[in-house]
Amino acid sequence: MNTIGFDRQKYIALQSQHIKERRAQFGGRLYLEMGGKLFDDMHASRVLPGFTPDNKILMLESMKDEMEILVVLNAEDLTRNKVRADLGISYEEDVLRLVDVFRSRGFLVNNVVITRWSDDNAQAQDFRRKLDRMGVTVRATILLPATPIRSAVFSPMKATVKTSTWTLPVTLLW
Repeated sequence: MNTIGFDRQKYIALQSQHIKERRAQFGGRLYLEMGGKLFDDMHASRVLPGFTPDNKILMLESMKDEMEILVVLNAEDLTRNKVRADLGISYEEDVLRLVDVFRSRGFLVNNVVITRWSDDNAQAQDFRRKLDRMGVTVRATILLPATPIRSAVFSPMKATVKTSTWTLPVTLLW
């Protein structure tokens, strides 16, 4: 007996409907962060029978006239020359590839967000100039100094309190 474990059409219908309902709850605007790969998810297609590498992007295509895709990159990954292991390309190359692929599928992609921006990051500055020349607007976030917070950590034996730190991203508009 050969059974498909993942129903592609059901996934697309249910996810699309849920996103539309959430948008309606917030007056028609919704920021949605999509984890994983949108159109080349080879891992999920290997482990979920019936899942195809482009399930997420197909689901979004039904709403593409009502949305904009923001591609986000960590500035520190530019400094480290981080490479996507599955494709063997730098994160900088992948951002350019993603912008091209999304645009070729009819999506609006006018903005790239560079997180953890630092004015002394030469690679991030260079990449920003490259994107500017391509007509892509670049937004950036910086990290504010860490602020200590207290959180409870529970174990079966006792409760302990530890101090941890968090940072808040702030958007810079150029």
